[in-house]
Order: sequence, then C-alpha cells, then structure tokens
Amino acid sequence: MTVFLRRFGLPLAGVAIFAAAFLVPGLPVEQVRAWTDAAGPLAPLMFVVIHIVVTILPFPRAVFTLSAGLLFGPVLGIVLAVVAATVSAVLAFLAVRALGRERIAGRLTHPAVRNIDRRLERRGWLAVGSLRLIAAVPFAIVNYCAGLSSVRVLPYVLATVIGILPSTISAAILGDALTGETDPVLLIVSGVFIALGVVGLIVDAKLAPKA
Repeated sequence: MTVFLRRFGLPLAGVAIFAAAFLVPGLPVEQVRAWTDAAGPLAPLMFVVIHIVVTILPFPRAVFTLSAGLLFGPVLGIVLAVVAATVSAVLAFLAVRALGRERIAGRLTHPAVRNIDRRLERRGWLAVGSLRLIAAVPFAIVNYCAGLSSVRVLPYVLATVIGILPSTISAAILGDALTGETDPVLLIVSGVFIALGVVGLIVDAKLAPKA
C-alpha cells in the first residue's frame, strides 16, 4: 500500500482536486456548465477517458458520477457515467485476468477484500450485482476480485450495469441539482432509485445462501 501511494498518490490527488473543483460551493455552477457547453463534444469525451483511467485504480467513483450530472445534466450525465464505469470495470477485470490470479491474489490481503472474494466464489455474477448496490464497497476492488473469480465476462458486464444503475441515476440527478434548475420530479426519481437499491440489497440478503 505504501508503494502504491508513493507511485500514484500525487497523480490521484491532482485528479481528485480537479474533479472536486466542480463541487466547491464558491464556484458558480452556472459557469461550470457554461464551460462544459463551450467545450462541445470534447468535454464528454475527456470526461469519459479520465473517468475510465482513474476508476481503474481505487478511486471513489461517486466523485465522477456527481460531476457527470453537474457538468452534462441528468440524461447525458447518467449515460456517460454508466458507459465510463462499465468500460473501466471491464478493463480492470480483463487486466487482472491477463496478469493471472497468482500474481494478483497475494496483494489483496485485506480482510474486507477476502470477504468480497468469498462472496464471489459462492454466488458468482449475482454477487457482482449485489456488491455494486453497496455504496461502501469500493468499485475497483470488486473489479479486481471478480477478475480473480470464475465469473464470465458477459454476466459480469450485465451485473455491473444493473448494479450501478440505481446509484448512478440518483447521484447524477443530485449533481444536476447543484445548478438549482433541476425539475423536482427528477429529485423524486433520484429518491426512488435510492429506494430500489436498498430493496435490491434486502432481497439479495434474503436470497443469499447461508455461509
């Protein structure tokens, strides 16, 4: 972990500051949205590329999801966030597969990581979907552990998309709400998707096999 921080700490901090700048209360959100509009097609492309590269590493995805709603509005923001997160998840998954379990597994020794690994062993792609619903579970760690498991690529992709939808939709709408121009109906939709995520977790917990 110390080696990781030495190598990537400064770049990650720089990206974090860049992303968080959009959420600073003193910065007029109308100006931020205007900058994005002025950048044209380059803005969403840059957002997706940065999102993919950074979230392959253990960096909070929520920063980008909120920023997507703030920068591009709820509809385009949701689409960009889902696409970028899915591509990032697949690239991390395939990278771990390419490197091999023996080379990676020894580095994932934290008890929480072991718990995720055991859950994936028991439930496969269903565990991927349920883990995506849990905001506290790091996005990148699930990618790494899934790459070490026997989960196939297509079920992994589908479970990832379904699992991240509730949190992505709700967070992007909340990001858009920072402009002060969000339709109140969208805020209700955000709450509904948060509730759906909670319901999904409850159902998953009841259906999960006993350890």
